[in-house]
Amino acid sequence: MIEESIKKSIRDIVDFPKPGIVFIDITPILKDQNLCSNIVDAFVEELKDLDFDAIAGIESRGFLFGLMLANKLNKPFIPIRKAGKLPYTTIQQSYDLEYGSAVIEVHADAFKPGAKILIHDDLLATGGTVEATSLLIQKMEGIVAGFTFIVGLEFLNGKNKLAHFSKNIYTLAKY
Repeated sequence: MIEESIKKSIRDIVDFPKPGIVFIDITPILKDQNLCSNIVDAFVEELKDLDFDAIAGIESRGFLFGLMLANKLNKPFIPIRKAGKLPYTTIQQSYDLEYGSAVIEVHADAFKPGAKILIHDDLLATGGTVEATSLLIQKMEGIVAGFTFIVGLEFLNGKNKLAHFSKNIYTLAKY
């Protein structure tokens, strides 16, 4: 089962990036090509009935599987990056997260108004970054079609911030 394989592969890093935070590290998954393929295939199966035009991956770990999934589904990939990292004209959104605040941005021409965007990130915790990405998509007149996550920390209730954007929330491994 994909959930068991993911849980066996990831590791917890205590006090990263600051004391009191337990960071869920998905990078050990990347050493297992078969597991990576199985993760993408599991997302493809979950998304088979979802109508969307592109996949937005959130920097940086959301790029890893977001791009693989976009490639497998023959969809464009949209990088959502930290402020100052994209070379062209951008649209920005500020937000708070569990250990600070940040600004994300996307190229102003990343998609056309009315496009249905699937948002991908490696992990759903409190939902702050994904909520900001959803607001950014809406600011550009896009429609949030749904969300995909490798890991979800259910006890942090991040889904509550996302449900009003889309009820299509897919998580492969839940804690």
